[in-house]
Amino acid sequence: MQTQPVSCVDLVKYRGFSPQPNTYQHLNISRTSDYMTMTRTRILVISDTHDHRLPENLIPMLKNADMLVHAGDFTSVACYEYLAGINDIHAVHGNSDCTELKMRLPERITFDVSDITIGVVHDGQLSLDGTTGLWYLAKELAVDVMIVGHVHTPFIEKSDVLIACPGSPTVPRLADRSVMELVVEGDQVHGQVVPLGAGACFTGR
Repeated sequence: MQTQPVSCVDLVKYRGFSPQPNTYQHLNISRTSDYMTMTRTRILVISDTHDHRLPENLIPMLKNADMLVHAGDFTSVACYEYLAGINDIHAVHGNSDCTELKMRLPERITFDVSDITIGVVHDGQLSLDGTTGLWYLAKELAVDVMIVGHVHTPFIEKSDVLIACPGSPTVPRLADRSVMELVVEGDQVHGQVVPLGAGACFTGR
């Protein structure tokens, strides 16, 4: 299946107490793991699936990637476990995720692929004024790539940090359904938004 990139840049329930969600986790990937020894790693980035049926043309992409990254709002444990059963997945929880997922998944993660450090957060410091807050968050986490979800609209912004949102493959906001592909080669990262076709656009908050 051929896809057309639209943007490209280089570089439980618990009773009796109120559980606190995970906040931050650095994933220590062994230097001998495939991700650290591959000369080229393809990462499929998705977000805001919200327990909806995934587009059929997305399934082969999920299976063929070297790893998946999900920037939160699975909504249900079933959605998370379905994706985790398809491929290795690094994920954070979002504001719409159930209590169990907020306990199981951190609010932020960082991990290394080759010589690139990637950070993931659901809504982070993104605001209507732009991505300045995310840039500061990226600097705080010492990452080269900062992935964010929540807004359901894809974008890629590059300065000395690559800041990117994959949009949503199920409930886009004023955009096509979409995911993102990141390709890491040594100390270089290349990103593109991959459209999955038009859907009923979500315009609410």
